[in-house]
Amino acid sequence: MKILVLNCGSSSIKYQLIDMETEEVMAKGYLEKIGLEDSFLTHTVNSEKHKIEKKIANHEEGIKLVIEQLLDKDYGVIKDLKEIDAVGHRVVHGGEKFSGSVIITDEVEDAIKECIPLAPLHNPAGITGIEACKKALPGLPMVGVFDTAFHQTLPKKAYMYAIPYEYYEKYGIRKYGFHGTSHRFVSKRVAEIMNKPIEDLKIIACHLGQGASLCAIKDGKSIETTMGLTPLAGVPMGSRSGDIDPSIVTFLMKNENLSSDEMDTILNKKSGKLGLSGVSIDDRDIEAAAEQGNERAQLAIDNFVYQVAGYIGKLAAQMNGVDVITFAGGIGENGIDARKQICEYLEFMGVKIDEEKNNCRGKEVEISTDDSKVKVYVVPTNEELMIARDTKELVSK
Repeated sequence: MKILVLNCGSSSIKYQLIDMETEEVMAKGYLEKIGLEDSFLTHTVNSEKHKIEKKIANHEEGIKLVIEQLLDKDYGVIKDLKEIDAVGHRVVHGGEKFSGSVIITDEVEDAIKECIPLAPLHNPAGITGIEACKKALPGLPMVGVFDTAFHQTLPKKAYMYAIPYEYYEKYGIRKYGFHGTSHRFVSKRVAEIMNKPIEDLKIIACHLGQGASLCAIKDGKSIETTMGLTPLAGVPMGSRSGDIDPSIVTFLMKNENLSSDEMDTILNKKSGKLGLSGVSIDDRDIEAAAEQGNERAQLAIDNFVYQVAGYIGKLAAQMNGVDVITFAGGIGENGIDARKQICEYLEFMGVKIDEEKNNCRGKEVEISTDDSKVKVYVVPTNEELMIARDTKELVSK
C-alpha cells in the first residue's frame, strides 16, 4: 500500500509518498509561495533534490504539480496514479469533534469548517488541500489526522480556563493542545525502545522547534499539555510569546494604540526568541550571536531553557512522577547544549545526563546515565509516518 501524506499550509504544501509495506519514504517535497509569482517546489528522491520553479496559482494546481513529480519519467517513483491507495491529510484543529483520525466524508469536511474560528489560519488551508485532492485524485479514500485529537483525553480540570463558564459554552474556549501527532508517535516509540508497555510509563514528551510544546502522557494518554486554545500558549518559541500575564495584552493595546490584529501579530510573529534576542527565529543564528557576546541572544536561550525545565517540573507534579523524558523537534533533536542545560535544572528529580551520549544530533539515543532515576531519550519525531499509519489502518478496515 502506498500512501500520499499531505500537510497543506495557507501558501504551501508539504508531502511524502510512503510505501507502507516497508514504511519507506519513496519521495517527499515542499511547495512554497503558492499564489505568488516566485512559487517553487523542491522534490526529493533518494536524497537527490529537484527544484521546479513555476507559478502556481492555487492548491489545486499545486497538487497537480506534486503528482507530476511523482509520475516524472526521469525521477518519478510511480508509473500510474492507481498505485496511490489513499491520502492522509494533516488537519490542525478538530475542536471537540474529533478524538481520533477519521475517513474524510462531506460531514467530516463540514465539521472541520465549523472549527475554522478556532484555527482561522490553518483549517481553511486543510480544507483547500482536501478539496484540491478530490479534484486531482477523484474517488481516492482520504483520512484526516488532527493535531488536537490526541489531547481529547485531557480531564476537564486540565482543559478548562478559569474565566466565565459561558465562554466555553458559547465559543468552545478551552485548552485543546497541538503537536498531538508528534507526541503520540514519540511516546509509542520510546515505549518500544524501552521494551515496556506504554500503559506502564509516565512520559513527558518535549517537542521543541520553532513551535514548541510539552505533553504529559500517562497510561498512553495525554493528560496535560502546554499549548492551549491556540498554539501560542506554553513555552516561548521562535516568534511566539508562550504564556505571559494576560494584562500585558490590554496594557500594550491601550498604551500603543494597537488593534486586536496588531496585538495578535506581535504575540505570534514578533515575540519569543526573536523578540528577546532581536536576532532571528532560528536557533542557529541566535546561538552564533550569543557566542559572539550578544547578551540578548544569550538571554533568549537562557529564558527558553528555564521555561522548558519549569514546565517539565509542573507536568511531573501533575502526573505524580515521571519515568522518561523525550526530546524531539528541531531543537530537541539537534540542540546538544539546550538538552544538557534543561536537564541540569532537573537534577533534583534524579535526572543525570551522559555528556558523551548527549553529543549527537538527529539520532534516536538514550542520553541519560545508567543510574539516572528518570530516563532521557532523543526520539526524532515522524508525524508523516504516524499520519500514514492511521490512514492505512482506517482504509484497510
